[in-house]
Amino acid sequence: MTVMAEHTSQMSVDEFETIASAAPETVTLEFIDGRIGVKPVTDGDHNSIVSWLAKRCMQARPDLDLYQTQGLRVDAYRRSRARPDAVLAPEAHFAGHGEWADPAGALMVVEVTSYDSDTDRRDRHEKPAAYGQAGIPLYLLIDRDSGTVTVHTSPDRHVGGYRDVRVSKFGETVALPGPVGVELDTEVLKSYVR
Repeated sequence: MTVMAEHTSQMSVDEFETIASAAPETVTLEFIDGRIGVKPVTDGDHNSIVSWLAKRCMQARPDLDLYQTQGLRVDAYRRSRARPDAVLAPEAHFAGHGEWADPAGALMVVEVTSYDSDTDRRDRHEKPAAYGQAGIPLYLLIDRDSGTVTVHTSPDRHVGGYRDVRVSKFGETVALPGPVGVELDTEVLKSYVR
């Protein structure tokens, strides 16, 4: 579910951060492209996917950490705030950064689709545009609706989004190129869809 006020594009980032800081722990808010969004509560399969990914990344790259719930300042002017399902960055990279960190140094952001009406707009359109504009090298979308893993690379800071997009079906081996350098056997993801 997404909550939008009629004039959300008029809201400042400071106003959003005030609202977000007052939200109960059970509510996760984001501010993308001038809209306040509520991220749905994750389910057990969603959490299992993020845990699976964390183990694979740590085994292959023990010099990196997969942060969950780290907020990022995204888009060209840092006027948006996103809370990816996970962010891959060097060990202890976000120490001392606070709730909304600069995305510089983030190697990969990860979103796992939720079973809600806003997944298409949020995870497949708004998030890749914002993450690409922020210059994050890789956006990994684990799409439970379509049973696919999409690897977005070559961020476009001027237009937003990514120039290269590769889609693989659950069960295929997926290479996370560039600074990540990890291969994933995605067969297990078939177990985490409805």
